[in-house]
Amino acid sequence: MASLKMKPKQVVKRLLVVLPERARDVIVARFGLGKNSARATLESIGKRYGITRERVRQIENYALNNIRKSDHFKKETTAFQELEAMVHSLGGVVAEKDILHSLANDKSFQNHIMFMLVLGESFYKEKEDDMFHHRWHVDHELSRRVHESIRRLYKSLKDDDIIPEADMVAAFLEHLKDVSEKYKNEEILKRWLSMTKVIGKNPLGEWGLASSPNIKAKGMRDYAFLVLRRHGSPIHFRDVAKLITDLFGKKAHVATTHNELIKDSRFVLVGRGLYALSEWGYVSGVVRDVIRKILEKNGPLTKEEVIDKVLKERYVKENTIVVNLQNQRYFKKDKEGKYSSVI
Repeated sequence: MASLKMKPKQVVKRLLVVLPERARDVIVARFGLGKNSARATLESIGKRYGITRERVRQIENYALNNIRKSDHFKKETTAFQELEAMVHSLGGVVAEKDILHSLANDKSFQNHIMFMLVLGESFYKEKEDDMFHHRWHVDHELSRRVHESIRRLYKSLKDDDIIPEADMVAAFLEHLKDVSEKYKNEEILKRWLSMTKVIGKNPLGEWGLASSPNIKAKGMRDYAFLVLRRHGSPIHFRDVAKLITDLFGKKAHVATTHNELIKDSRFVLVGRGLYALSEWGYVSGVVRDVIRKILEKNGPLTKEEVIDKVLKERYVKENTIVVNLQNQRYFKKDKEGKYSSVI
C-alpha cells in the first residue's frame, strides 16, 4: 500500500476555511468529508436547503473554483505535487478504485483523496464507459497511448482464450512500444489492464475476455471446467467437487457436480467417474461408440490397434474393449484379422 507524507484530512480542512458556511456544508456532504462518509446526492442536499439540484451543482462549482483561486490553495502546492507523484508511480493512468485502495481502505480517507483529485489542476478524470471504469491521469499523451493499446489487445482476444498472466502481460507489451520504459513493469501493466471492463482475470489468475465463462465463472459447470483445465488430465467427479471448494471457496456437492458434468458437452466421461475435457480430443459416448468412431476415422484395424487407440480415449480394461469388438451387431472381422464397423 502506498503512503503519503502529507495528511489529506488536514490539507482539506485548511482548504475549506475559505468557503462560506453553506458552500462548505455542500462540499462536505457531496464528498463525504464529515463524520458521515456517505456521499450525498444533489437531490438530498437540495431538499435540505429547499433549493434545486441544479442550484446545488452551481454552489459546488463555485466552491471548487473559490478554493482554487485562494492563497490557501497555493500554500498546499507541495501536497498536490506529492499526490501527483504518487499517481505517476502507479502508472500515470490509473483506475479510480486503484488510486483509492492503494492509499487506504478507510472510506473517509479515500473521500479526502478523491476531493483533492477533483480539486487539483494536474488531475484529469475520464468517466466510466462501456469499455473502461472511472480512471484518472496526469499525462494526456500517455493516457491516449495506453487506451489505444488496451483496445488493440482486446480486439486480438478470442472468446475461449484463457491466458496465463505472464503471457498476457507479454502480449500487452507488444502493443505498448511507444510508452516510456519506466512504466513497463508488471505491476503497472496489470494496473492498466484493471482499468478495462472487457478484459478480466479469473480466480486462478488467468486472463481473457471478461464476458467469457472461462474468466467470469457463473456456476458449477464453469468452475469444473477451470478445475479440469488446471489439473490437465482426467479426474474423478468427486475430486472435481473437492477442488472447486478448495480453489474457489464454493461449496460443491458431489452429486450436483456430477450432474453438471453429465449435462455439459465440454466434459467427456472417460472411465468410471473419470471426466476429461472434450477439447483434449477425447471422444464422447460409450466404449462401443468410441470404437466405431476410431474405425470410421482410421479404417479397418487389428484388435491390438483398436485397443491401443481406445485406451487413449478411455480408462477401461482391455477385456472390455475386446468384448465390445466381438459384438457382431456392430463390428465385423475380415480375413486379415482387421475389424470394421457394421454399416
